Amino acid sequence: MNTIPQLGLGTFRLQGQQAIDSVSNGLELGYRHVDTAQIYGNEAEVGAALQAAEVPRREVFVTTKIWTENLGGDKLIASLKDSLHKLRLEQVDLTLIHWPSPQGAVPVAESMQALLEARAQGLSAAVGVSNFTKALLAQAIDAVGASNIATNQVELHPFLQNRGVAGFAREHGIHVTAYMPLAYGKVLADPAVLSIAARLNATPAQAALAWSMAKGYAVIPSSTKRENLAANLGALALRLSAEDIAAIDGLERGERLVSPDFAPAWDR
Repeated sequence: MNTIPQLGLGTFRLQGQQAIDSVSNGLELGYRHVDTAQIYGNEAEVGAALQAAEVPRREVFVTTKIWTENLGGDKLIASLKDSLHKLRLEQVDLTLIHWPSPQGAVPVAESMQALLEARAQGLSAAVGVSNFTKALLAQAIDAVGASNIATNQVELHPFLQNRGVAGFAREHGIHVTAYMPLAYGKVLADPAVLSIAARLNATPAQAALAWSMAKGYAVIPSSTKRENLAANLGALALRLSAEDIAAIDGLERGERLVSPDFAPAWDR
């Protein structure tokens, strides 16, 4: 599977049995895109759920992300092999640089070249980046070419629409994956989203996710509740009108929820 499925299952903050149950429920319900990361500390649990599922490996798109301390050319491939061991997989579908190297300690080009080598070795079918600004994305493009960057995964939701980065990616033919698409659930209480959802007989989460997907983004919401996982899948069938999309577009307020002290200088 080469195309990134539009709706995936995020596993950020899920630990132990909770991670196993969420992924197991998701696969059983019909999710075919699972997103994890080295720093989440749950690759082994995700791997256990994948192995136990009655779903052929080729039908599930699996993403992991390389943590900052493993971005050096001498560390990246070994760390990815460790991730594959935990995931019980011979290959992941997508490997991302999770965060750009703090203070540029490891050049973008060095990490991107290591990712291409990992792909050449068959460890990952595709490679990409996460939390990259326009300037950093330009560096990645200069290093390996836009065609070798499968996606830029960024925080993106109605309250932080990241239009500059998304537009820059689109100009270069690079796909965008939206993490935190429901803004930790804050979007679900917004009057505009509630109104649209009520009129369409949908949940607020479905309306917000449908908005992201209408923009062409992949979304990776997470949930520990089976009923929420099931409901979120319903967003795939929901069609928003141009007026609905414009109403949600109007909710932009630059509300960034994820910005650790090692984050890059964000685009304004």
